[in-house]
Order: sequence, then C-alpha cells, then structure tokens
Amino acid sequence: MLWEKKGLIYRPSGNENWSKTHAQVPTPFFIEAENIIRVFYATRNCDNKSLISFIDVDADDPLKIIFINPEPLLMLGKTGTFDDSGVMPSWATAHEGFLYLYYIGWNVRNTVPYHNSVGLAVSNDKGRSFKRFSEGPLWDRDYKEPYFSASTCVIKENNIWKVWYLSCTEYSEINGKTEPRYHIKYAESEDGINWDRGGHVAIDYKSENEAGIVKATVFKENGRYIMLFSYRNFDNYRTDINNSYKIGYAESSDGINWHRKDEESGIVPGASGWDSEMLCYPHTIVVKEKLLLFYNGNGFGQSGFGYAEAVKF
Repeated sequence: MLWEKKGLIYRPSGNENWSKTHAQVPTPFFIEAENIIRVFYATRNCDNKSLISFIDVDADDPLKIIFINPEPLLMLGKTGTFDDSGVMPSWATAHEGFLYLYYIGWNVRNTVPYHNSVGLAVSNDKGRSFKRFSEGPLWDRDYKEPYFSASTCVIKENNIWKVWYLSCTEYSEINGKTEPRYHIKYAESEDGINWDRGGHVAIDYKSENEAGIVKATVFKENGRYIMLFSYRNFDNYRTDINNSYKIGYAESSDGINWHRKDEESGIVPGASGWDSEMLCYPHTIVVKEKLLLFYNGNGFGQSGFGYAEAVKF
C-alpha cells in the first residue's frame, strides 16, 4: 500500500477539566446524508481518566472541523463495574437504525496497572448521544483468555458478525514496570452481542521482543481481506522510536488466517512533528470511493489524530 499523509486534524485545547490531554483511538463513522465524518475519540480528564467524545469533519476535506462536541458522550461506569476507571471508543457500526459503539472499559488493579474489557453503547441519533447496552461488558477474561480483551474491529458480512480484537497473553516485568503483552484474535457472532470466542489467533508475535499488537482495522479489496494494525516491542516503547508503535499490514483470503507483510503498510513516522515518534491505532474508512486512514501519532494520541489517503492499494 501507499498512503499520502494529509496532516493533523485535532488535538484538545486542554481548557476543559473533562478534556485536558489526548485525542486517542480515532474511530470514524461516515454520515452520508450530512456529508460529514463523525470521529469518536478518547480524551483524558484532570484525573487522567479517559472519556469519549467526538468531532465532525467535512467528508470532502477531513482537515476542516465542522463541530466539536462540548461534553463527554459516555461517562465513567458505576463504581465497581468494568468501566469505572476509563472508557475509550474502538469501533462504530450501523445496525437496524441504531449505531453500535464498541468500546474499551478500564479498571485499575493492585497487582497489574490495569484491566480492560469490551463494552457496547447504542445510539439512536447517529452518535450524538449514547446509552450503555449494559452495566457489564460484552465479554471479559475467561478460562480460555485469562488476562484481558480490548480494542475491536467489527464487521457484519453475510449475516455473520466478525471481530478482530486485542487479547492479552501475559504480563512481564520490564525495566521495573509491569507490562502487558497482547496480540490479535478473531471471533464471530450472530447478533453482534453474544460472541463465540474460540481463541483463534489472527496476528501473532513475530519475535520474542514484540509485545503489543493492537487496533486491527479490516477492509476488503479484490476479494482479499486487508488488515492494518499497530505493533510495538517490550523495551522502551514509550520513548524509543525504534521500539515504539508502527503500523503493520497483513492479508488474508478468508479473514481468519493471515499473512503479515508489515513492510507493505505504506506509512512511516514523519521526519518531524506530531507523528515523528510513533504511529498507532489505525482506523480505515471508505468515503466517496476514497480509502482514508485515521491514526494517532506521538504520545499514544497526546499529539492528537490526523489522517492519510490511500494512493495505491
């Protein structure tokens, strides 16, 4: 693939207590009737906890911001629930007149830094407001996956709901920190709510030092499934560009079994500026026959999010 970077779209001003830093995990949804792309994102409040909001951008020029939502869409869950310490968007999909927003719920732990689960919020007004589907997650750890699950890519195809999601496989002590290791698995559903997780690994680690494979985004081209994702190493990935997040690439004939070709992702960090140190949390969307890629740069979204347009794929 080959991408033409278009630039930075949005970074919070930091003037609001509920939105001090970050515009993380951009999750776009094209609203054709209004000619806008509604981009959900996670921002961090004055307590460094993530909340979800959105901006609207011009579908013909996504660098042009039309509207900035002035408040959070989804507040923290009730104390003791799976999302009482943070919420982050992951995937938005239309279904029977509703908009399903799959999201990540955060808990703080004593023995490890955090625990994630997969939640669902539902909108009847194209994403201007949401209600939780339930106070509990769609799924959490179980006997097959004993650590946690998070970021999802959800596609409905031939009446089958398909998901590619983050699955944590272990924690390790690295340079005095407890660090999670995770890759991408695949599951299916008949209704988008009850998921049959068989534990099938879609994108696995390619080395002993690779530690974070996250945020799959899948589309089809000429009968092939194409996936972009971000990946990082264990060591110093927060500060060392060589170990930090990059965008990977994979192909599949069935969406289940994948062949990694990271060198074909077609996008690399910039020479300077907001995405010069890392590229992470990619999300592709087709808008008016153009394939667009929304993504985060430096600081896991602290520098905001931008987009690129495919010029070859």
